[in-house]
Amino acid sequence: MTKISANKSANGEVCHHATNGLKPRKNGFVKNFDQQQQQKYCYPEEKVHHIACNGGLYNRPFNESFEETPMLLAVLTYLSYGILTIFGYLRDFLREWKIEKCNIASERDEQRDFVPLYQDFENFYTRNVYMRIRDSWNRPICSVPGAKMDLVERVSHDYNWTFEYTGKVLKDVINLGSYNYLGFAANTGVCADAAAEVTRKYGVGVGSTRQEMGNLSSHEELEKLVAKFLGVESAMAFGMGFATNSMNIPALVGKGCLILSDELNHASLVLGARLSRSTIRVFKHNNMQSLEKLLRDAIVHGQPRTHRPWKKILILVEGIYSMEGSIVRLPEIIALKKKYRAYLYLDEAHSIGALGPNGRGVVDYFGLDPQDVDALMGTFTKSFGAAGGYIAGKKELVDYLRTHSHSAVYATSMSPPVVAQILTCMRCIMGEDGTTFGLEQVRQLAENAAYFRKGLQEKGFIIYGNSDSPVVPMMLYMPSKLSAFGREMLKRNIGVVVVGFPATPIIEARARFCISAAHTKEMLDVALNTISEVGDMLNAKYSRRRVLPSLDRSFDEETTYEENED
Repeated sequence: MTKISANKSANGEVCHHATNGLKPRKNGFVKNFDQQQQQKYCYPEEKVHHIACNGGLYNRPFNESFEETPMLLAVLTYLSYGILTIFGYLRDFLREWKIEKCNIASERDEQRDFVPLYQDFENFYTRNVYMRIRDSWNRPICSVPGAKMDLVERVSHDYNWTFEYTGKVLKDVINLGSYNYLGFAANTGVCADAAAEVTRKYGVGVGSTRQEMGNLSSHEELEKLVAKFLGVESAMAFGMGFATNSMNIPALVGKGCLILSDELNHASLVLGARLSRSTIRVFKHNNMQSLEKLLRDAIVHGQPRTHRPWKKILILVEGIYSMEGSIVRLPEIIALKKKYRAYLYLDEAHSIGALGPNGRGVVDYFGLDPQDVDALMGTFTKSFGAAGGYIAGKKELVDYLRTHSHSAVYATSMSPPVVAQILTCMRCIMGEDGTTFGLEQVRQLAENAAYFRKGLQEKGFIIYGNSDSPVVPMMLYMPSKLSAFGREMLKRNIGVVVVGFPATPIIEARARFCISAAHTKEMLDVALNTISEVGDMLNAKYSRRRVLPSLDRSFDEETTYEENED
């Protein structure tokens, strides 16, 4: 059903390439696969017809790479955490005997016999590891977070327990960390002008919920435009992206329902699933055989103990996974959803505006019918440079959420200038402003992401994710290199985001770059050269050009997608 080929490169290394990540059959051949040469995807003016993979589910190449972690590097990373743990216990011993000052919150002596407010062991990592590299996060900015930004300089004299501001400002720092995918986060231009005009007319806040006195005509206009943009019947907007997931999932499912969640789903999806009181089962990231096994078991066995059928089965996935840079295998998931008659909830927080020839997300990226997704969720905080989120789908779904969602009933309405920012950006992407600027930004983002990802790979770094994703994780592995990379890059006037445990697996610390359409080629070249320089300094170029297939399958069953007749 798929093909994995090993080709010898010019230097003799073996490069593995996977078209859709499934395992080949034992005889080495595959079914329903046209062995034409694959083309790299871009957004040209003319239409390019790509080969169909996996029995016609894909109309374009699907290329993801997750290079294997070198064994020596994994051992050294575990060893470094072991050393940090030993020294952490030593420092805790010194703090207990008042030899070293304890800056972390602790119980007072007269409350030692009380139930503890602070879990001492649980905070071990925070006080002994995180605090030593805390300067790599929470950096205050004092400008628009565009392609370049200004940072407030700060110093610490007690190993990052406290910070002091020097009064200096770091000017024109290249911003590789913000989710400003299309470059609309700006204080000039039509979007900013529209927001300023609405602020003068309506003010900043509404001071009420949508169901009371906070329903403005602009709110209804926004929801109609979102539905039109996505190609669905209806949509509903919310003031907070995180709450869009965490407060609406409990309204859709409850006790007696089953949630099948990708193991790398965002915390808002995880929280929403837990609040729903539904049974939660986790499938391996983007692994369709793992998902189908759970679906099959759910249908066959039903609920635990009673074995009654599940009231609902809801699949939770994201469009772009923000820590891995991978894109959901939506055609396969929709096929499985139809086969087993489950529901699909798609979080397009990072993919809406950033993927697809029309900027309409992962559904547009694969050329699928949005009607096949039961609940389309997205946020306005990234590609639109604003705040809030939405849920879109059938009119019955949205009408139900208007009366049953806690976020809809109790939350304050979206701020009018925020609504104006979103409306202007969305009309720009759709071309309703009479220009092609929005689509040009979408194409520019695709070009920038491909250029930057290719540049990092050529310089010898291990890069995760899909070739079309604007999220580019670069592996650093060791905690010491994590902090050193962030500090050295800032010294060279480039702001980056570094991510480590517990946000990632303990041996997979990384730098995460978010590419924007606002980045110029000159900015990206400066960033690539600087990253290469710092990478040489830290000896962080680990790639051996041995790219693994997209997924490490653990199931041997062949996945089929024929929809059941009864």
